[in-house]
Amino acid sequence: MKSTPFYINRRKFLKGTTAALALSSFGAYGLDLVYSQKKWNVGLIGCGWYGKSDLFKLIQVAHVEVVSLCDVDQKHLEEAANLVSQRQKSRKKPRLYQDYRKMLAEKDLDIVLIGSPDHWHALQAIESMESGAHLYLQKPISLDILEGEAILATARKLGKKVQVGTQRRSTPHLIEGKKNIVDAGLLGKISHVEMCCYYNMRWNANPPVQQVPDHFDYDFWSGPAPLRPFIGLPHGKWRAFMEYGNGIVGDMCVHMLDAVRWMLGLGWPKKISSTGGIYVQKDSIANTSDTQTAIFEFDELNCVWQHRSWGTPTDPEYPWAFFIYGEKGTFKGSVFQYEFIPNNGGKTIKREVVYERAQYPEDLKEEGIELHTAPATRGHMLDLLDSIENDRQPVADVEQGHISTASCIMANLSMGLNRPLVYNPQKQIIVDDSKATSLLKRKYRGPWQHPSESIL
Repeated sequence: MKSTPFYINRRKFLKGTTAALALSSFGAYGLDLVYSQKKWNVGLIGCGWYGKSDLFKLIQVAHVEVVSLCDVDQKHLEEAANLVSQRQKSRKKPRLYQDYRKMLAEKDLDIVLIGSPDHWHALQAIESMESGAHLYLQKPISLDILEGEAILATARKLGKKVQVGTQRRSTPHLIEGKKNIVDAGLLGKISHVEMCCYYNMRWNANPPVQQVPDHFDYDFWSGPAPLRPFIGLPHGKWRAFMEYGNGIVGDMCVHMLDAVRWMLGLGWPKKISSTGGIYVQKDSIANTSDTQTAIFEFDELNCVWQHRSWGTPTDPEYPWAFFIYGEKGTFKGSVFQYEFIPNNGGKTIKREVVYERAQYPEDLKEEGIELHTAPATRGHMLDLLDSIENDRQPVADVEQGHISTASCIMANLSMGLNRPLVYNPQKQIIVDDSKATSLLKRKYRGPWQHPSESIL
């Protein structure tokens, strides 16, 4: 029997722990939504920094039992198990696995969180759904476009809910800005968007080859990706390599492009073009671009992305942001704030990020936490649970995550091919470009098999 969420009057505050947490988190959204006391069996694949952080936010807002944890780093695994046992109500330590396939073979999980590196997302997402679980899948959802198509096809075939970790759709101040500024028509006709990231975030090093430590299974970590020479534990450094991720475009543009698409109700871009390369940080072993511009074309609207992993930001208050230009004003948005500046000299409207330090004091003790994104992640988790209970698609549904991810992948393909690209999602081809179409699917290292070969 499907459990049913229920609604309350804000003045009739429920004292149950789960109810109180849900109300606290959703208070930022102007919603009075509290969930039933159903217990969810949960597993996490990828117990590094962000995987654990996502899991902790779910524990805060729902009645969950973390049944299983999986990681190829034994130290990560044991650390995560200790922290989870301290945080979850049962105080139990989860079962531990180094092979995610053995974890999924238990078929006892309602929800799987995937926080592994990008090159693993497709296989782990598909196999998790096939084991019976719904997903919280970190962005980007895939490393190539046909992986994303296979994830989407599996979710729809099996009726599984997939919330993608593009949390701007659950960021309280941006939800308010979308409603009160964009949807209210204060911008007028919108015909240009700029997006950027000027963080000096690219790994700028060239370490020697090293011995793989005993606690780390490097071959399994590499999985379907090429087995590069081991230059130290890849935690936090794998994004420097296109073998494992999609560079700064796949990491940071995917957030801002997804936010803009959500704000403006945009689907697939009509055409994508990009230029860039390694212009400054040439001594680093990293093979991702340090400078790149991409144009995502829609009807009478260009969304232009630019990143530099060197130098200073154009607008110091908005180093990672989007700027929506309308005939009546400009809307600036970031993870920290939004600002509406009317063209007629009227009063600027500005709102800042919502923090929940008092409601969730344990946040202050979480190592490496991004306090400004914690409310958005909690809201994202609650929305996933509601989507499961009420059989609807979550706010960051896998199809939306696929469009944003694939668009960023095409930007990188365009840069490499030095020509604009048009993707046809129905035919799953790059229009009139056989070379580009051949790049929609990357080559897997054996014995791993690309999921498109059996699903699409």
